[in-house]
Amino acid sequence: VCRSNKSPWVCLTCSSVHCGRYVNGHAKKHYEDAQIPMTNNKKTEKQEKVQHTVCMDCSSYSTYCYRCDDFVVNDTKLGLVQKVREHLQNLENSAFTSDRHRKRKLLENSSLNSKLLKVNGSTTALCATGLRNLGNTCFMNAILQSLSNIQQFCCYFKELPAVELRNGKTAGRRTYHTRSQGDNNVSLVEEFRKTLCALWQGSQTAFSPESLFYVVWKIMPNFRGYQQQDAHEFMRYLLDHLHLELQGGFNGVSRSVILQENSNLSASNKCCINGASTVVTAIFGGILQNEVNCLICGTESRKFDPFLDLSLDIPSQFRNKRTKNQESGPMCTLRDCLRSFTDLEELDETELYMCHKCKKKQKSTKKFWIQKLPKVLCLHLKRFHWTAYLRNKVDTYVEFPLRGLDMKCYLLEPENSGPESCLYDLVAVVVHHGSGVGSGHYTAYAAHEGRWFHFNDSTVTLTDEETVGKAKAYILFYVERQAKPGAEKL
Repeated sequence: VCRSNKSPWVCLTCSSVHCGRYVNGHAKKHYEDAQIPMTNNKKTEKQEKVQHTVCMDCSSYSTYCYRCDDFVVNDTKLGLVQKVREHLQNLENSAFTSDRHRKRKLLENSSLNSKLLKVNGSTTALCATGLRNLGNTCFMNAILQSLSNIQQFCCYFKELPAVELRNGKTAGRRTYHTRSQGDNNVSLVEEFRKTLCALWQGSQTAFSPESLFYVVWKIMPNFRGYQQQDAHEFMRYLLDHLHLELQGGFNGVSRSVILQENSNLSASNKCCINGASTVVTAIFGGILQNEVNCLICGTESRKFDPFLDLSLDIPSQFRNKRTKNQESGPMCTLRDCLRSFTDLEELDETELYMCHKCKKKQKSTKKFWIQKLPKVLCLHLKRFHWTAYLRNKVDTYVEFPLRGLDMKCYLLEPENSGPESCLYDLVAVVVHHGSGVGSGHYTAYAAHEGRWFHFNDSTVTLTDEETVGKAKAYILFYVERQAKPGAEKL
């Protein structure tokens, strides 16, 4: 209809090819036009067949049902979906399309000139690789690009030996997502490793993380479908499941043993969460001390809580300030959010503390201290708040430092920390564009070898520190500074 060559989807009922729903949506319109008005809820088998509800992405060969608004992971008894996939792959590999591939290669090479940049007077290729949007998967892409730029974390996965999940007849063939393969042969760690390896290799075409997305859907059912998801929630689920899987066996060797053999991650840097330590807790793990004091008898209760990230409220007095240049009121800074998180506060009536000395719930105060800082400090700004009927976004601009975030004043025992151990430098920022959690778009800024990049799904552009500093941050990733004394402080 629109002659678009992006994201072609073929209808499995009539073989019509249209553009996907995130191009111009003609595949979806084809389904809608084919609907038959039903006089009652009963649908005959004949009527069901002409609904044109199931289609296949000609690029990734994944199958999608418009009625269910979900991917289809099973096949027919005769394996007809698999036959269509094999037929499409044969077409793709045939001589009929080889000429088109050559032309595409020429176009890619010609577009290389647009991906060249000048560094210190010499011209180099833009080495960053984008991630294809598989249908509202920008939340995943922004987190993956951010994590890929945390070198110590990323390098650990890249150095893991590959896990061979296929054998026998299927060895060496492309894996297709059908239920017949079974659900037990998926590995989040393996697909995460493959995705990280595909990034920063200088590829001029975006990488499609469909295998990783498939595994995510298998083990995290709440992320299934085409709805927009929360990037912070996805990051927490991803890190938690990587942590759990890394505690399992790995080619006969415990992954925890592999972690212990990594000289960069000593035992003193580990923070155990849900079992043994892994690279996840070694890099992101910190410890909070939660102090609660009874205001009636003065009894103090202390509890230590491990964390992988800190969720910070944007103080209410700043919530109307939307832009950096808005004059009304003072500028909200990251320090204001950290201070609000750690300051002494009186618990309200719904959070009364059960005092063991008074033997009943009493009014009390609460205060957080950071007992142990992580190697990578992940700060999540709470931009989404529930009201009586809907979830609102706090669009306030929060000023954050790109270098020298000093965390010493939030430590329980700052005197025991070294002069440089509490300083952090920014490595990545996830930004949410839009007004609601169920809509909008996610992108990420990340630093790589001294240069800042903007990751917008398949598009990667070089940017500068000033642009990064103006971003309305949603998630901030700070790396512990390994620098000489005398560096700039916040």
